[in-house]
Amino acid sequence: QVQLVESGGGLVQPGGSLRLSCAASGHIFSINTMGWYRQAPGKQRDMVATITSGGSTNYADSVKGRFTISRDNVKKMVFLEMNSLKPEDTAVYYCNAGVLLLPTLLSRDLWGQGTQVTVSS
Repeated sequence: QVQLVESGGGLVQPGGSLRLSCAASGHIFSINTMGWYRQAPGKQRDMVATITSGGSTNYADSVKGRFTISRDNVKKMVFLEMNSLKPEDTAVYYCNAGVLLLPTLLSRDLWGQGTQVTVSS
C-alpha cells in the first residue's frame, strides 16, 4: 500500500530548529511535486513549501528565509528544515506527494498522517 511516513515533529523554543522528514513507500512509479502543508486549530490547511521533481521550490511568504525544503529522489524522501521558529509556526504539518502508481500509472495525491510542531517557551 502506498503511503507517506513522517517524522521529526515536536516541541521547540522560539528561535529553535526542527527538521521534518517524510518517506514515500509502496508501488510508486515516480513522484512529481512534494510538499509540506500545515494546519493550525481553526484554520485551513496552507501550503508551506513545495519542491518539484526537478528541484524547483516555492515557499509561503511567512516562511521564506527560514525554512528550506529538499528531497532525495533515490530514497523517495522530502525534508523540511525549519529554522528561527516562531510561535505562529505551531501547527500540524502534513507531507504531500503527487505520485504515479504502479502498475496503472494513475496519478494520486498522497498525504501523511500529520505531525505536530509546537513552538513555545
